[in-house]
Amino acid sequence: MSIASENRSTRGTPLHMLQAALGPARGTPHVKPGLIVAGATGALGSEVLRRLAGSGCIAHTQVLAREPMSTGLAQVVIAPVSGDDIASWSASTLAAQTGVVMFEPPRLHHDRERALWTPVPAQLVALAAWLQRCGVTTLVLVLPHAQGSLPQALRLGLASLAEQELAALGFERLLLLRSAQKPPRPVGARPLARIATWMLSVCSYMIPTAALPVRPARVAEFLDAALRVLPPGTHVVGTELLWQGGKPQDMQAVVQAWLNTRLNVQEN
Repeated sequence: MSIASENRSTRGTPLHMLQAALGPARGTPHVKPGLIVAGATGALGSEVLRRLAGSGCIAHTQVLAREPMSTGLAQVVIAPVSGDDIASWSASTLAAQTGVVMFEPPRLHHDRERALWTPVPAQLVALAAWLQRCGVTTLVLVLPHAQGSLPQALRLGLASLAEQELAALGFERLLLLRSAQKPPRPVGARPLARIATWMLSVCSYMIPTAALPVRPARVAEFLDAALRVLPPGTHVVGTELLWQGGKPQDMQAVVQAWLNTRLNVQEN
């Protein structure tokens, strides 16, 4: 019996079906999504941009800026936008499936960051609607809040009418990451004001560790791991989840355990 006739005779057998299931999938190759980043400023924006752009899961990254500029990161381009009137922006020149929005202000000693476009919370809904016109189906928002000031119910749910309106826009996947931020240092304050701030800083020891700010690298690790396996729907993550797992390689397990817990709750 020839090899060709033998292969035809084994087609349809359980062994052949098992080999086909374990072998590489045929058909169209997987297309990597594009990424649009708004607010790639500060230590957090820089770390998230570096992590996601170099993850290998993104085809190309477009960073919103106020003026044209060059970038040294591979597959990262600058997308200039005109003014703060988001409704007048054109969506025909940009195309991406994933959008990441952060609100950390630029560091004044970084000239590059001062040229980038950073949104304010009041522009959240308008920016999300524009990203949707660009083709974005997965939206990630890193929402800062004062450490220890957000109630438990708001940390795990929609905390404002703007967030509820955002969830109603119909994104396939929406991730709200509530990250505690460090209190700003008083600049140019009088000596008595600085002393009062120093004396009140003792209250920071009353805040649980899980409610304190985490390193920007930790937030970037979580976003990278979550975007790989995040199911459809609206998801809200508090700072406490980012404190779980001590090593970078543990973050994927933390994300998977969080998703399994959400799935069990929904089923029950």
